Amino acid sequence: MKVVKKLYQYAALYKKLIIGALIMLALSVAADLTGPFIAKKIIDSHILGIESSWYETEKGKDAVEYGENWYKRADYFTEDEKKGKEVHVLQVGNQFVFVNEAVAIDGDRTLENQTLIIEKNGKEQMVSVEKLTSQKLMEFYQPEIPRIMKLVAFYFGLVIISSVFQYGQSFYLQKAANRIIQKMRNDIFTHISRLPIRYFDNMPAGKVVARVTNDTEAIRELYVTVLANFFSSTINIIGVLIALYILDARAGLMGLILIPIIVIWTKVYRKFASKYNHIIRERVSDINGMINESIQGMNVIQAFGREKETKHSFEKLNREHYSYQNKMLNLNSLTGGNLIGVIKVMALIAFVWYFGGMSLTASSAISLGLMYAIVDLISRLLHPLHGIVNQFANLEQALVAGERAFSLLDEQGLEVSDENISRYKGNVQFENVSFGYKENEYVLKNISFSAQQGETVALVGHTGSGKSSIMNLLFRFYDSSEGQIKIDGRDILDIPHQTLREHMGIVLQDPYLFTGTIASNISLNHKDITREMVEKSLKDVGGDKVLKHLPLGLDEPVIEKGGTLSSGQRQLISFARALAFNPAILILDEATASIDTETEAIIQEGMEVLKKGRTTFIIAHRLSTIKNADQILVLDKGQISEQGTHEELMELKGKYYQMYELQAGSHKGMAG
Repeated sequence: MKVVKKLYQYAALYKKLIIGALIMLALSVAADLTGPFIAKKIIDSHILGIESSWYETEKGKDAVEYGENWYKRADYFTEDEKKGKEVHVLQVGNQFVFVNEAVAIDGDRTLENQTLIIEKNGKEQMVSVEKLTSQKLMEFYQPEIPRIMKLVAFYFGLVIISSVFQYGQSFYLQKAANRIIQKMRNDIFTHISRLPIRYFDNMPAGKVVARVTNDTEAIRELYVTVLANFFSSTINIIGVLIALYILDARAGLMGLILIPIIVIWTKVYRKFASKYNHIIRERVSDINGMINESIQGMNVIQAFGREKETKHSFEKLNREHYSYQNKMLNLNSLTGGNLIGVIKVMALIAFVWYFGGMSLTASSAISLGLMYAIVDLISRLLHPLHGIVNQFANLEQALVAGERAFSLLDEQGLEVSDENISRYKGNVQFENVSFGYKENEYVLKNISFSAQQGETVALVGHTGSGKSSIMNLLFRFYDSSEGQIKIDGRDILDIPHQTLREHMGIVLQDPYLFTGTIASNISLNHKDITREMVEKSLKDVGGDKVLKHLPLGLDEPVIEKGGTLSSGQRQLISFARALAFNPAILILDEATASIDTETEAIIQEGMEVLKKGRTTFIIAHRLSTIKNADQILVLDKGQISEQGTHEELMELKGKYYQMYELQAGSHKGMAG
């Protein structure tokens, strides 16, 4: 699967951390799985081991006094010690008895007064016994207590070791996951800046934000929770099956039945979960997109009283998200803990029925300690199965989120080049350029003109005539469908995007300011633009006159989009930014359309400074601001209908003349 491969590639970047964490996890699981073996040892060797053979001996270590003699378990004799008469301590029901002779330990036992009857394979053995008091019984257990305490201490030590390794794996796995997500987010954000502008025409900002934040956070859960659970559960299952097989081959083989259950379970779950999660993630993106759009346009929503309609649109998306979240909840409930609980009970019943029946007889082929260990391991086998099933939801969410995040990374980005070229002169030539945002729908048709270094070229025309499209092509936000655009005789398609724009600047009608300060918005934190250059740029465009009343001056904070500044102040900062970067080609896109007359007068002075020595393109609606342009291009339906200076076009008495007279007349009317 493509998504899994890419997730693996990211994980491989931090494989040392992950492998270290998984080794710690394996050691933790191994330490934990010793529990049933220690319990079996305690039960069979020390609690039930009291029924093994005892022999008369001298007073000493591990010897127990009974009557006038000392006795020791056969297991505790050294090679040098001599064994005396064999005796036994046996359990009959709830009663323990002392047998002062050798008897068969196995067989069905019956106690009648002071006589013990042991029956096996149709043969009976009758012996005289003495009933043991609780105090005497505990004396026989005295040699076992230190050994039991050692095993308990050993197990406790393993628990501590397991906990330490568990902590270590959790720490390093989360550290690796955080590094992976940090890298992934950096990659996605960097890739976003390389995507062509065309991509953002059809992708709302909120949806892109969701992929960088929400989707990557869901992927983080894959590395932190899902990976740890799947790996530990797999190790547990393998370890438990091996342990079962070591204890009893039949138990190990019966445990293998659970493996196909996991496989079938996974396939059924994924069939539905994948569909639901795709819709859930999509709705999260839609919600983010709508919230972002609503906040950006809140003034319009409130001005036109569209709060209720906006609320209904949001509720519709939220309701769909809630509906599919509920479907996922139902799926998880049906295939989660409830079902695993049923399987657990059924498995335990089957094992207890099969093995328990044998352990209840004195002639059993399976000891009580072994029975306890098997039941414990069966519970441990189902616990990791439960862990795997519980992570299905997170796994599917992560895979769907990964698919969405990687689909953005798979978008064809622009090649980033470190190539630097010396500041070009700024001779621009369009040769039979045609362009359309959609295939076969041209917005520019056979555009041809040239602009020489230092010239000012104005583009005028009605809305939709193609003025901004020409600038988009010059900046290579889009590439022309036909024809050539040259700068200093070099085709711009042969110049990398970043290199081309290195010596170009733009001032928009509605300039965008970033969160920071006025100074950072002018320099854009470029390493080559000093504080002195920032101050000089602002002063040269006349910005110091308008911004001088701000308490912190150039260090005045700017919030998102410069909401606390007037449109004139924002525009002056934008002009200063363009001047600070000292472009060879400057584009002014309706740069004075949305500012007051007083500020425009200041900017007009600054524009003369800004245009000096560089090729300037002005997109203008106010024709009075471009009368001094070296040439004016009049665009109509994507074609150049007229071309010349202001005086030449006025003499022509064509479209430009009509537009100019119309504007001049309207201004006179307003003045009157």
